[in-house]
Amino acid sequence: MNHQKDFWGLACAAFAMLSMASIAGCDQGGGDEVSSKGNGKEATTDVVKIAFVTNGSSDFWKIAFAGVHKYEREAKIQVDIKVPQISTPTEQNQILESLASQGYDAIGVSVLAPDDQVTVLNKVAEKVKLITFDSDAPKSNRLLYIGTNNYEAGKVLGNEIVKRLPNGGKMAAFVGMFAVDNAAQRLKGIQDVVAQHNIELVDKREDNTDLAKARANVEDIINARPDLNVAIGLWSYNGPAIAAAVEALGKKGKVLPAVFDEEDATLAGVENGTVACTVVQKPFQFGYLGSKWLHDLATKGDAAIAAIPPSKVIDTGVDVITKENVAQFKAALAEMKK
Repeated sequence: MNHQKDFWGLACAAFAMLSMASIAGCDQGGGDEVSSKGNGKEATTDVVKIAFVTNGSSDFWKIAFAGVHKYEREAKIQVDIKVPQISTPTEQNQILESLASQGYDAIGVSVLAPDDQVTVLNKVAEKVKLITFDSDAPKSNRLLYIGTNNYEAGKVLGNEIVKRLPNGGKMAAFVGMFAVDNAAQRLKGIQDVVAQHNIELVDKREDNTDLAKARANVEDIINARPDLNVAIGLWSYNGPAIAAAVEALGKKGKVLPAVFDEEDATLAGVENGTVACTVVQKPFQFGYLGSKWLHDLATKGDAAIAAIPPSKVIDTGVDVITKENVAQFKAALAEMKK
């Protein structure tokens, strides 16, 4: 993978975005262009109403919002960003049902509990064009998933773990909820790789997006398992929680965090050698491509549906960040966040 080319490509795109409006506002009004309703017909005179629903409020989403805002400026529309405050499937369902009842044309969502939310997702899909991003619900009637192939991303991280444990070892995994599709697929990918190299998953813990519990879980397992070699963080905030626990317990260099995403504390941990590596997604593309597909589905009807790939998946890919390339990545990321 040519990281230098990828990072400078991101940086060049970021320079073109320096006039970007603030990404702080996460709940916006309706748009101002024509749209079609959910009947697959060509555009009518209705005002287009598009929503982008996250699974929580971590810093990870700020990069995705930057992508949303870039598309807004290009297409001269407005995308309503909705952020669950307590990150529960019940809250997310309420948001989705409310949007559907308000006559939205297209909705994108990062699904919190794919199996448990299928009924609600299918009811929403009867009324609006529904896509997923970041976390899929493949059993639902969503039209398209945009984001990481999380199983393949897990395999990428698994291979990084194998490099660091050539003689085998013990690992533990940490996440908000293992039932969420992205967490389940990432862990499966990791396990399928490491199982061939005498590396064993000895424990795993959920924190339900409670940041204090996320760190406490790591401390508990490190204290209980003096033979632990690797601590896996499957969601963005798990990286900082693992790094903080490892440093506080004096385990730097002994317990290696191998994590996902690019939170500031994770990248700082990579820089100072606490974090072995992090696999980063392309959240900017979640926002940009997600908004574009939502807009096309809302305004082009059957033509947009016909353009969806047969797999119903657009894989945005991942990069591996280590101490060798973290400075370059941070520079590109800082420009993108502007």
